[in-house]
Amino acid sequence: MQALLLLSRFIDAINDRIGRLMMWFVLAATLVSAGNAVIRKVLGTSSNAWLEIQWYLFAAVFMLGGGYAFLRNVHVRIDFLSSRFNPKLRNWIDIIGIVVFLFPLSVMMISEGWPIFARAWASGEMSSNAGGLIRWPVYLLIPAGFALLMSQGFSEIIKRVAFLTGHGPDVLAQKEPDEAEALARDLAREAEAASAGKA
Repeated sequence: MQALLLLSRFIDAINDRIGRLMMWFVLAATLVSAGNAVIRKVLGTSSNAWLEIQWYLFAAVFMLGGGYAFLRNVHVRIDFLSSRFNPKLRNWIDIIGIVVFLFPLSVMMISEGWPIFARAWASGEMSSNAGGLIRWPVYLLIPAGFALLMSQGFSEIIKRVAFLTGHGPDVLAQKEPDEAEALARDLAREAEAASAGKA
């Protein structure tokens, strides 16, 4: 079990780093979008390449960030139901959901997405828009994103089995607030303290 937990930590570290990189991609997409808008309004011109870079960045965040969302347990789930289940049942439901739904979908998307990427790579497919970009990088995001998501599924199964066999904590009960939530809570406390000091 220790070897599997080590593998789980390795997968978690990969998805954590990629997720943090995607945060910078959000900033880049925002800056590119703002730059495009300013240039279009001020100079009356625009570039299809820059518009497509914005689209590629958004696609990268969406496709490559799925594993990170799963790692952080911030993906969509029916909390008002799952919170009523005991920890063992909640973990079993997660395992079944990963095996029955996540793995087949991921395998299908990888097997369908890879040939599209390979054809675009071999042909040097370009955007149909004037001045557009090559297409294979964005096509590669589909199999890459689902491979990362499926690998995180393996990691989550390892953690669920570790809990069920008494070799690890219940990661579903340990949802730690992310940095944004922690910052918001700290700012709220400071605001309360400041208003209490004025009273």
